[in-house]
Amino acid sequence: MQRRHFIQAAAAAAFAPLAARAQSQWPTKAIRIVVPFTPGGTTDFVTRLVAAELAKSLGQPVMIENKPGAGTVIGVDSVAKSVPDGSSFVTVANSFTVNQTLVKKLPYDGLKDLRPVALMGLSEHVLATHPASGLKNVADIVAQVKASKKLSYASFGNGTSAHLAGEMLKSQLGVDIVHVPYKGQAPALADLLGGQVSMMFGNWPEFRNHVQSGKLVAIGMATAQRSQYAPDIPTLAEQGLKIESNSWNGLLAPAGTPAPSRHAWRSSATTSWHSCSPSPQSFDTGMPRPRASCSSRGRCERVRWVICRRCLCGVCGDCSHGPTAGKSRLLLRR
Repeated sequence: MQRRHFIQAAAAAAFAPLAARAQSQWPTKAIRIVVPFTPGGTTDFVTRLVAAELAKSLGQPVMIENKPGAGTVIGVDSVAKSVPDGSSFVTVANSFTVNQTLVKKLPYDGLKDLRPVALMGLSEHVLATHPASGLKNVADIVAQVKASKKLSYASFGNGTSAHLAGEMLKSQLGVDIVHVPYKGQAPALADLLGGQVSMMFGNWPEFRNHVQSGKLVAIGMATAQRSQYAPDIPTLAEQGLKIESNSWNGLLAPAGTPAPSRHAWRSSATTSWHSCSPSPQSFDTGMPRPRASCSSRGRCERVRWVICRRCLCGVCGDCSHGPTAGKSRLLLRR
């Protein structure tokens, strides 16, 4: 079973219970889901599959509107200021929580103006490079920088998980690598494949085929242990780095959106993801089932990056490990 089929099945299961309740709880006009990234990335892919199943379940159109820019702020703000009638939603990723602490003068308040609806998926990150770069591992990165070769890394945009992971890499290695931000993963990946940038942290589901075909070289997985989706690829931890990075996708609604609508999404989505038994087919997607709610994951990352603001560029190598990570979890429990 390919990634598309797996997510389609999960999405269908997620929204099946909504059909009986849609007419009494949801508006009659079309539902709009804003994706604050360019088309073609993981967030856009997952959102479109979910939207297709939702449209079938509700019997009414579900429109996808891509609004990239400003590290997702533009797209998120458009929904935060929408009428809370249950017709407007936005899909977000890690950058949503990071922006709460790293972006000055946000046009919205992430805690007051938006409400979490559902956590839709998780993707592990891989640090990959173009074969022509000559990079095969972390040691090669250090060697090339010491040899005065200028390196660059692409990201999904300023403040995104790929950006923060790149800054962790620079901080821990003590090297200078130029950051090249894009408006989403798709255009960044395109330039990586073309050799315009040296390396990039990206979502394994989109990078897998390129790595397996030899179009990209995997330097390491940004996971604590070897990934069950890529067991032959060494982790960055095995190479001496303390970097864990991933992309999660969540659905948000404007504050004031009727609770029945939000609750229906949340319960149905959570049930569907957790009903998918682990199997070689589901492992092949590279998208683990979420183990936490959109709200709890958002709070966790928000606390994490508040702590990290004391470090270089808001990030450091110790934030996802040891005492710092423990403090974040303890703060959330209080």
